Amino acid sequence: MFRKFVKPFPLQSVPALLVQPCTDTGGTCAKGRQRVNVSSRLLRKTSRSHRENRMTQTFAAYLARLGEFIHHAVPPTGPADPVAMETEFDSLALALFGLQFEHNLPYRNLCVARGWTPANVRLWQQIPAAPTAAFKELDLTSLPVWERPTVFHSSGTTGHRPSRHFHNPTSLGIYESSLLPWFRHHLLPEAGEPQKAVEFQFISLTPPVTAAPHSSLAHMFEVVQRAFGSADSFFAGRVSETGVWTCMSSPRIAELQEAARPVMVLGTAFGFVEWLDSLAIVSRKLRLPPSSRVLETGGYKGRSRALPKEELHALISDRLGIGPENIVSEYGMSELSSQAYDAVAGRPRGRDPAPRRFQFPPWARSQLISPETGREIADGETGLIRVLDLANVYSVMTVQTEDLGVRHGGGFALLGRAAAAEPRGCSLTAP
Repeated sequence: MFRKFVKPFPLQSVPALLVQPCTDTGGTCAKGRQRVNVSSRLLRKTSRSHRENRMTQTFAAYLARLGEFIHHAVPPTGPADPVAMETEFDSLALALFGLQFEHNLPYRNLCVARGWTPANVRLWQQIPAAPTAAFKELDLTSLPVWERPTVFHSSGTTGHRPSRHFHNPTSLGIYESSLLPWFRHHLLPEAGEPQKAVEFQFISLTPPVTAAPHSSLAHMFEVVQRAFGSADSFFAGRVSETGVWTCMSSPRIAELQEAARPVMVLGTAFGFVEWLDSLAIVSRKLRLPPSSRVLETGGYKGRSRALPKEELHALISDRLGIGPENIVSEYGMSELSSQAYDAVAGRPRGRDPAPRRFQFPPWARSQLISPETGREIADGETGLIRVLDLANVYSVMTVQTEDLGVRHGGGFALLGRAAAAEPRGCSLTAP
């Protein structure tokens, strides 16, 4: 039962070092790669990062470095040295910028129009961002047409053209190697202590990926359910004839109260409102097994009554019997390959009056940008969220969203969509 939590995930079509880097401290590993001390390796990279940046001239070489970085960035493995990790992050970002500038023509044109090229970009903060709207009009990808078997669409209102994020088996493997450790860290923190780890039954209030092949959210839930869920995990959603997601199509939902193990319920904010309202109609409340958890994501526009997050979480606690410390919110987009979470399950907040703060993994960074000046704002100020995601290897690593947030250190409190932005989000489904 515990092996899924402690070994690197075997992702096919991804370079070997991305999947299973050497972590021993001496000698030679089975595949002939030299074993070195991780801290020493990262410290040496502090002084040679620019040389390595010049040497990382292929996607395969970049993926090898990224895989090692991810493997040693999430507790309990790391980070080995925060300063060295930050230096390596900057070096990786500059290396990827060079690759995307060379191989992604629409993105290169965008950069040149703004006066930024690999010749004058010196810091990751200078790497030009592509607005989410550009993903609707341009093929922002380094993959040739014949290597795009999978495409994730943004969910939007009827009549709006969706964003498109193209993937092949390798990029999906990168997506999963980014998704799994950060999800585990926030939703299954006891996984690092095998004596405390338990297996959860996963219930996804969305359609399966077979019914929603262009949904990055359905793909995400499928991946985490396959990696961490028990054999009786299932998807409770379906897609109607008009393309709308509905969440309560499975009679197995009614049996959750008698579940033999803790339950992990994953869904959109709209999906939870729909489900909880259906329970209220029949004056029913569930009491899910102890340690059960909830992951909620997405918004409401175009689908239902909107609830403030605090009210939604209170409703979840009341109707499902799950304490607020076991309700975690996720922030993600079809244009990204990494996700942000606002809490670690099971950790009580105490009397902390500050709002929850979304944090991306160490291989991604968020910035809050002033729409008036285009500059990063100070702590406590409101701006547009910009994300640099090193796992966005074959598209564009820096994405400018239309979401507003309040900056809190390296994280942010999410406010919602900017007033002039087009409605979109995981809770919206267009026919």
